[in-house]
Amino acid sequence: MTTAAPRGLRRGRPPGRSRRDDRNGLLLTAPTLLVVLIASIIPLVLVVVFAFSEIRLVDIPRLGTEPIEWTLDNFRRALGNPSFWQALGTTLLYATLAMIGSVGVGLVLALALRRPFRGRGVVRALLLVPYVLPVIAAVTIWQTMLNPQYGIVNAVGREFLGWPSAVGFLNTTTAEVWGIPIPLSLLVVVCFEIWTSAPLSFLFITARLQGVAPSIEEAAALDGANSRQITTRIVLPQLKGVILLLCLLRFIWTFQSFSEIYLLTEGAGGTQVMALKVYTELVTRADIGSAAAYGLLMSVVLVALLVVYIVLARRKVDVE
Repeated sequence: MTTAAPRGLRRGRPPGRSRRDDRNGLLLTAPTLLVVLIASIIPLVLVVVFAFSEIRLVDIPRLGTEPIEWTLDNFRRALGNPSFWQALGTTLLYATLAMIGSVGVGLVLALALRRPFRGRGVVRALLLVPYVLPVIAAVTIWQTMLNPQYGIVNAVGREFLGWPSAVGFLNTTTAEVWGIPIPLSLLVVVCFEIWTSAPLSFLFITARLQGVAPSIEEAAALDGANSRQITTRIVLPQLKGVILLLCLLRFIWTFQSFSEIYLLTEGAGGTQVMALKVYTELVTRADIGSAAAYGLLMSVVLVALLVVYIVLARRKVDVE
């Protein structure tokens, strides 16, 4: 009798402030956690389940009613398939060239337009047009220009450059230039990616250039440094961080590119990248397990890149 009353009082006591804060925090973050769970966690778990099981599109209605047979056959077939390694090599080459080109072009444009001149705002606005242009509109422009029958590129080439016949830029695997085989269609999609993504690099680098103190360059000029020395020894070292970040982001984004390449070539002419390989396995062959395995192997490459970037970033912080 003497102990019942205190227990009753403890049950009736209002929660403390910290408990109320915890409860309110959980209530506020619950919608976000629910969205993340539905949009990210569950699809990722399903991809892992599909990758380690033999499931095709026709098996979807029976999913959950029959036990899953776990297997590594999807990965064995993928790693033993020469087309996988060819697609991986094409993807790495495409992502590397597009990354170097987009960051390099953005850097050159940012340095060239750094000093004020009349009409600089208009030039900057025109440079951003390829980036804000819808992908389907940009693809249509390029397909029209490169068309073998009525494209302006072939017309100029045959009229002024002496081309014996029209060139199918979007379906020719290789073209020999002075006896050297050139992966023509792959270079076209790389140039398209550079054209559309270089403005973003230009914006990033221009924003960082605003933080470079003019007094340092003025002091270097007073000490006798010329423009090339100021650029290479003062300006570029301060852009190293943003350039590394851009290289990583551009590589990750181009490594996953699908819509641009599919709309331009549909994978013809040696442009079968990993994302198109996943699409082919899923839609053409209706093999969900194989497509999921290809997707996971793509993720492994990207995760490795992220780990390298995090290690480099942490090392830089430790040095600072």
